[in-house]
Amino acid sequence: MEIALTYSCSHAAFGILLFGLAGSTSIVMADDEFSPPANYYNVATGTGATLKSQLTSAMSAGHIQRSYGDFRNSASIHDQDPNNPSRILLVYNLVSVSSTWNSGQTWNREHVWPQSRQPGSASNSTRGNLGDPHALRPCNPSINSSRGNKPFGNATSTGNFGSLGTFYFPGDSDKGDIARSLFYSATRYASSGLTLVNGVPGGNQMGDLASQIAWHYLDIPTTFERRRNHAIYSASLNPAFRTNNRNAFVDHPEFVWSVFMDQNNDTTLWFGDLEPANGASTIDISLNVLVGETIDPMAFTLNKGGVDGTYYTVSASAGLSTSHEDCYYAFSMTNGLSESISLSVDPSVTSSTGSFVGDLTVNNLDVTTQGGAGNGSNDVDDIIFVSVDVFNPGNGSFASGSDTNTLNIDLGTIAMGDGDITQSFSFFNIAAGGAFGAPIDVELISSVGDTSSLMTNFVEVSSLAPAGSSAFDAILDDQADGAFAATYTFRVYNDRSLFVGVTTVEDLTLVLSGVVGEGTGCPADFAEPFGELNFFDVSAYLGLFSAGDLAADLNGDGALNFFDVSAFLGAYAAGCP
Repeated sequence: MEIALTYSCSHAAFGILLFGLAGSTSIVMADDEFSPPANYYNVATGTGATLKSQLTSAMSAGHIQRSYGDFRNSASIHDQDPNNPSRILLVYNLVSVSSTWNSGQTWNREHVWPQSRQPGSASNSTRGNLGDPHALRPCNPSINSSRGNKPFGNATSTGNFGSLGTFYFPGDSDKGDIARSLFYSATRYASSGLTLVNGVPGGNQMGDLASQIAWHYLDIPTTFERRRNHAIYSASLNPAFRTNNRNAFVDHPEFVWSVFMDQNNDTTLWFGDLEPANGASTIDISLNVLVGETIDPMAFTLNKGGVDGTYYTVSASAGLSTSHEDCYYAFSMTNGLSESISLSVDPSVTSSTGSFVGDLTVNNLDVTTQGGAGNGSNDVDDIIFVSVDVFNPGNGSFASGSDTNTLNIDLGTIAMGDGDITQSFSFFNIAAGGAFGAPIDVELISSVGDTSSLMTNFVEVSSLAPAGSSAFDAILDDQADGAFAATYTFRVYNDRSLFVGVTTVEDLTLVLSGVVGEGTGCPADFAEPFGELNFFDVSAYLGLFSAGDLAADLNGDGALNFFDVSAFLGAYAAGCP
């Protein structure tokens, strides 16, 4: 059974401890279950040969050497099938088999660095790299025999490539694992003469280094490889056969370029269209949303310049999540590559009103410092800044203290030709939430009825703040006689300059009515038949006065009081001409 391996090391699940490395920023995933202790690589502060020596020291300190024979029992622990604890995964084909040792019939022990290409001979005693589980893998016997002691190389297949030599290809799923095993052996056991070379190796050498460097960036550490590294080290997972040492190139894949290539890695990572001189790029995202609104994921393109390979991390602050939540990612040794990175705002951010600020950061992990401005370790982090303001929906009303969505205005009765009559009305935004109540827009969407006689001076309202108001007039025109009625419908939106998507809040309805009589020149003539005064005029006037209708304001001072009644009585006593 062949197993598909996945990557896992979610930044959302653990903290990140930072420490300086030759002017760069390196990472230790402090809370991930397969990460090293926070101080394990404290000595690793240099680059190049210095860094290699420091890693040798880190991987040697406290190292408990194991024997070739121990691997028969320890493989069941560190090569465990993640889907079946009683089975193990074999190298080169990822087949799952019983972990029980049956004298090499089902599986045997593969020296990643061939026994014939290193000093000493395998036995059940401790023999350095020959018994080191970081340098051994369980393997199908016939595949092990087929591989023999061929060096690893070529991009896609095993074979004899003429002057280039004969190389073994470990398969796409294992090529990075094999490369990192060889990097380990050439570092931990450098004093034993184990070295990596380009092309065909000789003596205690292994190759092809160029292929292994390329594989390292094409096939990054999986969860299986990271767990294997930790299980070989761990007293809790592997008490009987633990080594108490780790493979630095699994924990810190960014060290590879500096140790095995050069100190002028030319990679630059950035967001946007143009590569920045120092590698630093920023994107500012500002969002205004309503409570409970779902924010669609946003996609951004991360670009890579330079022909070298590099590892990088993508980390999102609390309240944000990203499609890139593994420990690290890599760009291979090709110029002009790019990667789409998705960024999502968690629903918890929009569950209540307020302001949120977060960011997503991309860190080029390469540690080399001589590649120039913006390259390798000199590549400044790339950051997407995200701010979200969360509002309660706006709420339109014709009243300031209550949610009044319909307003009736009776403009009363006027004589034709005696001048228009007006009455003011207002729109209020009574949104809850104070500063985080959404502003509103108000738009007239329909007017029906006698709109040539009953009208308003309304103009569209924009961005009316909470507790704000906007006043207009309703008008009864005096040019035509009759009893009139009109209905105006206004639509309220959450501020369309701030919010996108569905912004409609509600509709408000204004109902107008009024009467225009034939011109009589008689200020007390409020009822038909016009042109004569009687009880009906008195009743109509008192009705308007009691209702507070300014049609009863006969002295024109804008208020209804005794003087208006006195004026009416005087006009009534004088009669109509």
